[in-house]
Amino acid sequence: MKLRPLHDRVIIKRLEAETKSAGGIVIPDTATEKPIKGEVIAVGAGKILDDGKVRPLAVKPGDKVLFGKYSGTEVKVDGEELLVMREEDLVAVIEG
Repeated sequence: MKLRPLHDRVIIKRLEAETKSAGGIVIPDTATEKPIKGEVIAVGAGKILDDGKVRPLAVKPGDKVLFGKYSGTEVKVDGEELLVMREEDLVAVIEG
């Protein structure tokens, strides 16, 4: 990848939106919302604290995460849509 996040920022690739509801109803593309799940593609070196020390990030590339609906900045790199956001905008890491 040609994109390297700085400090406490992460690069996220959105996971595909669900096309079926839990009851088995097929949801058309026009009615689906952008997913709030994604995979961490790259992470910065860490957050710079007030005393000048660097705290490493809690996520690593490959982690599946949840983030806020309107979080991050959308960028397009090599034809792929990605999100750049701060680590604090991540809500949770999906395990399992």
